[in-house]
Amino acid sequence: MLEEEIEKLRGVIRDCVSKHLYSSAIFFADKVAAFTSDPADIYMQAQALFLGRHYRRAFHLLNASQIVLRDLRFRYLAAKCLEELKEWDQCLQMLGEANEDEHGNFRDAKDSDVMYLDKDTEDREINISSAICFLRGKAYEALENRSQARKWFMAAIRADPLCYEALECLIENHMLTCEEEKSLLSSLQFAPEDDWLSSFYSCLIKKYEKSVVVEEKFNKLENEDISTKPSNESTICTLKNNTDLLACKAEYYHQCGEYQKCFELTSLLLEKDPFHLKSTIVHIAAAMELGHSNELYLMACNLVKDYPQKAISWFAVGCYYYCIKKYDQSRRYFSKATSLDGTFAPGWIGFGNAYAAKEEGDQAMSGYRTAARLFPGCHLPTLYIGMEYMRTHSFKLADQFFMQAKAICPSDPLVYNELGVVAYNMKEYSKAVWWFEKTLLHIPSPLSEMWESTVVNLAHALRKLKRYIEAIIYYEKALALSTRSLSTYAGLAYTYHLQDNYTDAITYYHKALWINPDDQFCTEMLTLALVDESRQGI
Repeated sequence: MLEEEIEKLRGVIRDCVSKHLYSSAIFFADKVAAFTSDPADIYMQAQALFLGRHYRRAFHLLNASQIVLRDLRFRYLAAKCLEELKEWDQCLQMLGEANEDEHGNFRDAKDSDVMYLDKDTEDREINISSAICFLRGKAYEALENRSQARKWFMAAIRADPLCYEALECLIENHMLTCEEEKSLLSSLQFAPEDDWLSSFYSCLIKKYEKSVVVEEKFNKLENEDISTKPSNESTICTLKNNTDLLACKAEYYHQCGEYQKCFELTSLLLEKDPFHLKSTIVHIAAAMELGHSNELYLMACNLVKDYPQKAISWFAVGCYYYCIKKYDQSRRYFSKATSLDGTFAPGWIGFGNAYAAKEEGDQAMSGYRTAARLFPGCHLPTLYIGMEYMRTHSFKLADQFFMQAKAICPSDPLVYNELGVVAYNMKEYSKAVWWFEKTLLHIPSPLSEMWESTVVNLAHALRKLKRYIEAIIYYEKALALSTRSLSTYAGLAYTYHLQDNYTDAITYYHKALWINPDDQFCTEMLTLALVDESRQGI
C-alpha cells in the first residue's frame, strides 16, 4: 500500500477517535499497524484500544512489542492500562524507579533518548515526566501509602505546573498544610504567559489570609486581560464569569461565615452549570448552615438520580437528615459516602458530627481520628477532637488538640476562639483575652453575626479581670451583631451591676428575661438589683 494511502487511513483513525467511534478506530489502526509495523502506528492502535476500554488487549500489545522499555510514552500508556485494571503494584513496576536530586526534583531511571513519536505539532504538551509522577502518586494513593502519594503529586506539579490534576489531588485530599501549600506554589516555575495560572492556583489553596489580600487575588483574575492578541484589538479575555473562579469565591464566603452570600452565589452558579460538583458541595454546606432543608432535599434527590456512585450524592442525603435532626439516618448516609470514596473528607467529618450531635463521644472520636489520619493537611478533624474533649471537660487534652490544629492551619480564627474558650474554662482569663483578641484579628472585616459569640466571650473574660469599661464596649459590639443573645444581655447587666449602676443593670436584666423569662440567673440577679437600687435610694 502506498504511503499516502496509509496517511489517509491514519487521518481516518484520528477522526474516528474525535467522533468517539472507537470500534472503527481500532479496526483501522489494527490494519495500519499490520501494513507498516511502525512503533508510532502500534502506539496509535494501543491508544484506540485504551479509549475503547480494551485495557488488557492494549497492555498486551504494548508489552509484546518490547518498545515499552525504550520510550516513556509507550511505558506510560501501558501503566495507564494497568491503572484501569486496578493492578497497582504492576503499574508501579511498569513506571520503574526514579531518582531524586537535592532540590526534590525527580528524574526517571528509565529515561532514554529513543522517542518514536513525532513532535512536530505546535501545541503545548504537558511534560511526560509530570504525567508519570502523577500516575505514581495515584498508584500509591490506591495502595494507601499516602506519604508516597503526596511526594509524587508534588513532584508532578513541580515537573510541570500545567499538571492541574496533581494540584487538585493535593488540595482536595488535604495532603498539605496551609504553609506547605504556599511554599509549593512559590516553588513552581511558570512560563511568562502563565501568570494568570499562578494567580488562579493561589485562589485554589486554603484562603485564610487577610480579606484584603484574598479579595485582591480575585479582582486581579476577574479584571486581568489574559489575551495574547495585540492591545489595540477591542477583545478582552478575562475570567470574570468563570464558574471555577466563582466557586472559589463562594468557598471563601463560606469560610468567612458569610453563608447567605455564599448560598446566593452558588445558586447562581448552579443555574448556569447544574452539574458543577465543586459549586454543588459548597452550596450544600451553605444550605446546611442556613437550615434550608427543602433545598437540601431537592439537591440530594437530583444528585442521587444523576450520580448514584458518587460520594457527594449520599453526603447530600446525610446533610438533609442532619439538618432535620434525624442523626441516625444522617450517620448511615455519611457512612455510605465514605464507603464509596474513602478520600472524601466532608463525609468523614459529617460522620463524626452526626455522632457528636447525639453526644456519642467514642464513635464521634473514631470518625474524627480517621479523618485526621487520612487528611493530615485538614485541621478540622483535630479541631473537632478538641471540641469533644472540651465537651467532657478534659480541658488540657482539648488545649493540646487545638494547638495541633493551629500548627496545621495557623490562620483559622475558629482555632483561636476555641483556645480562648479552653483558657476561660481553666480560669486563665488573661490568656483567654489574648486568644479572643487574636481571633478578632484573623476575622475578615466587617464582623458577621457568626462571630458574635467570640465578642461576647471576650467581654466575659474582661469582666472576670474587672476591666468593666472594656467589657461593656465589647458587649455593645456584640449587640450590634445580634440582639437575640441572652448571654450578651445577662453579661452586660451583670457588668453594670458590679459597677453599682443598678438602673442600667435592671434594664438589661429585663431585656434578657424578655428573651427567656425562665432564666434563673437573670431572675435572681434582677431581684438583687431592685433591692440594691431601693437601698441606694434610701
